[in-house]
Amino acid sequence: MSKIRTTLVGSYPVPNWVLNTPTRTSLHDALMVVIKTQEMAGLDVLVDGELGRFDVNHPETNGMIEYFLRPMAGLATDLTQEEIREFHAQEHMRFRAQPAAVVRGDLGEGTLDLATDYAQFAALTDRPVKFTVTSPYMLAKTIFDQHYDSLYDLSIVLAEVLAKAIGSIDADIIQIDEANLPGNPEDADWAYEPLNIVLDAIGGESALHLCFGNYGGQRIQTGFWVDLMPFLNRLEVDALILEFARRGYDELEAFHDLKPETAMGVGVIDIKDLEIESPSQVAERIELAVKSLGEDRIGWVHPDCGFWMLPRNVADGKMQNLVKGRDLFYAGSVQSE
Repeated sequence: MSKIRTTLVGSYPVPNWVLNTPTRTSLHDALMVVIKTQEMAGLDVLVDGELGRFDVNHPETNGMIEYFLRPMAGLATDLTQEEIREFHAQEHMRFRAQPAAVVRGDLGEGTLDLATDYAQFAALTDRPVKFTVTSPYMLAKTIFDQHYDSLYDLSIVLAEVLAKAIGSIDADIIQIDEANLPGNPEDADWAYEPLNIVLDAIGGESALHLCFGNYGGQRIQTGFWVDLMPFLNRLEVDALILEFARRGYDELEAFHDLKPETAMGVGVIDIKDLEIESPSQVAERIELAVKSLGEDRIGWVHPDCGFWMLPRNVADGKMQNLVKGRDLFYAGSVQSE
């Protein structure tokens, strides 16, 4: 029986010195600190904190959209006034003030270089590592398309670009992040297709993170996991990394219908709350999941989403107690602190 593994979803708070002095050297130093912090906490699989996405011109975001889109060929960010007006006239685009980019020609990799960012990260640790990439569906939802015929077509082409970009990355795990589809289950009948294109390009373990959004510490999508079960069962993915701590664990029952070869990752750390969970709280949440689905189905425990909007001391405390709570679960001594 495999032990339940611990990891972060992906992002980590950008250290203050990077904000004050956004140089390549300060980013490299920050990456070393983020890696060492995870090693000291005892996480089983490390992430790069997504620090390579940091943009001094947009410090309020973690770059999960712009980092991937701006380097691509066929995209532009200098929208005309007519394009902006057309964008705002589209009902499904009203969740954004303006598009991340406009498609004016055939999409391609351009200067997108994920392999270099991964290599800089992987060289700094001998522990197992995970690299994250934003879902083609989520990227497509932020773009104003003036070239392809449909959201489906745009998502497929983006998936092909991303699959090529990750093809040479030999991370232990590559994770796709999708925070838009859970609130738009009407697209689930086809959205698994572009995701499977990217998943098929992953050489090691694959994971898909799904959540209902996290911007300004708020949930920005509504919906239920049960509505996505047919979609989840069409994915060729090793593990799902899912939000539960904030939502509660009543929806776990729906995952009895998840195909057995897909491992469950259960969120046991609430990233929308500054309170640091105690090890016993974490252990109790793991025990709930195990009692509902069985220990063999739970492959991972982790935070609900990324840490990028939390203060560093809070993120570090939550990370440390994630590991302590997992270990307490195995010690069989879940009790009040």
